[in-house]
Parts: sequence; structure tokens; C-alpha cells
Amino acid sequence: MTKDISTQEDQTKAKERRARGEFVRGVSGFRHVIGDPDFPAEPSRYHLFVALNCPWCHRVTLARAVLGLQDSITMDVAFPNRTDENDPMGPNLWEFAPDRIASLTGAGLPECTAETGTGSGLRLVKEIYQREGSEEQSVPILYDKIAERIVNNESAEIIRMLDANADALGGSPDRPMLVPDDPTLQDVIADLNDRIYVTINNGAYKAGFSSDQAVYGQAFDAYFETLASLDDLLSDGRHYLTGNTFTEVDLRLFPTLYRHDPVYFVRMKLNGARILDYAHLWRWLCRVYVLEGVADAGSLIHCRQGYFGRSWNGVVPLGPLMPMPYPDAYLHPDLVK
Repeated sequence: MTKDISTQEDQTKAKERRARGEFVRGVSGFRHVIGDPDFPAEPSRYHLFVALNCPWCHRVTLARAVLGLQDSITMDVAFPNRTDENDPMGPNLWEFAPDRIASLTGAGLPECTAETGTGSGLRLVKEIYQREGSEEQSVPILYDKIAERIVNNESAEIIRMLDANADALGGSPDRPMLVPDDPTLQDVIADLNDRIYVTINNGAYKAGFSSDQAVYGQAFDAYFETLASLDDLLSDGRHYLTGNTFTEVDLRLFPTLYRHDPVYFVRMKLNGARILDYAHLWRWLCRVYVLEGVADAGSLIHCRQGYFGRSWNGVVPLGPLMPMPYPDAYLHPDLVK
């Protein structure tokens, strides 16, 4: 694997920073690698546990899709809202609940599944971790069905190992190479990954979930400064962020921008502009959305239900409807001139 396997947030004085109102993302605890002796690269061996509203999971479902691994890596999808105070196991837990009703639609969500990866029909993600003596409860999880062990729960590393082992895992021969062999291009990808993670991917959460006005303001400014910079980068006519080939940096940016106009603009208080207001970024977003497998790798219904369903009153906004509903808008790069 190349450098920048996983950009993580500095944990220095994390407890004190959280007490002051800053959102500080924790560090994932399972960091094994496909290709290690305990975890050989074999088709049909591995399984993913995800939630489609989670942008970190979205990275992984995108990688599975664009690498053509849907048939060789199985997947379970949790309900986008977590458990509440009435749950016997406690609140704020990811739950496999295919029969649970979404308030947005008044019906179940067809993408949601029971838990099938462990063979035990577990209800909660937390229970998968408890089998290994861990108190973690996050998704995504890459799971080895034969060894019955968690391989990794850091999304950036999962993406890299799926890319690096795509042939052995049964990927499509027509797949892109997310991290090409060119060392110069790898450095460009690493630099862009770092900036996008800090200011866009994690920056959206810094803005939306921090309770300190100054921290929010810094995150807000950095987020839109980077959007402007990326829009300028794309202004030379390149199709993707590093040139005319889709790479890992495009994959890592997409989940946040996919959510921006219909969710983050309101929920994360990132109302400085829409992606639709950036002509080059909008066309890039539409270009990625129509790549094979991308549209099916995410769900704005799950995103709306998951983000707004956890807000103070649980009411999910129905818009935006102009200039047209999302995600249909992503099929129209011509909405900008």
C-alpha cells in the first residue's frame, strides 16, 4: 500500500476539545489487512457491514461498486436511524432492522437487511464487536466470514485493500485503478486526500456537530475555501481531480458533495453555497454519479432519514425541489452553464 492509507484526526487533548464543544472524530481499532496470513485475498470470503447514510460507509460501498466486487463481497445494511432510549441495549446503536418504518416514507427501506455476515442473525453492530471483546460500535466493518473475525473498520484502509486485491477478490477486469502505480500521481492523490479529509469530509462534521461558534466558523470557512479551490482545479477541462482518470481522491470526495445540497446545506449549517453554484464541481459530481454502480452505492432517502431523523424533532425536510429533486438533479450537468 502507498502512503496516506488513512488520514485521521489528531487526538491531542481530545477530551478537553470535546468538552469545549469541538467535534473530534475517534480512531478505529481494527487495522488488519487483506493479504496478511490470517486474511488471504479470496473471492466470497469477505463481508461488509454498512449504513447507507454514513459517508464513511459510502466510500466503501463506492469502492465495492466501481471495482466490480458486488458479487464476491456480500453486504448487510443497517437502518439509518439508530436505537433510542427505549431499546433494551441502549440508545445510539446501529441496528439491522429490515422491517423498521422510515418516517420519511412511511414504509420500510428495501435496502435494509438482516445481519447475515456472522451467521448468527445479530441485531446490533455492537454485538459484532462484542464477540471480539471490543466496545466499538461503528460502521463500516470489513468482516472475514471464514475466520469469523473483523478485519478492519477504517474506511480509508478498506478502500485501499479492496483496490490492491481486486483481482484476487474477483473484481471486474474493466475496473479503474484507484491508486495508480505512478509515484508522482500517488503523491498528488495523497496531498488532495489530506486536504479533502480535513476540510471537506471531516470538516462537514466539524461545522455541523461542534457546539462552539468559533470552531464552526473556522470549519465553515475552510470547507468553502476548498470547494472554490477544487472548482478552480477542474476549470482546465479535466474530467476528474487528478486528470482524466477516476481515482481514489474522486471516490473520497464524492460522498460529501453528494450529500451537500440536499442534506449538509441545512443539517451541517453549510449554507454558504450549493454545489450547484460551482459549475465545474457540479459537472464533476454529475460525471461521477453516472459511472457504473455509483448511483446504487448510496441513497439520499437513507441520508435524509439518518441525518434529520436524529435531529431534535425528528422531522425530515422534503426538499430541495428546485431546480429539480435530488438525486435526479445529478443526471443534469446542464443545470449550470
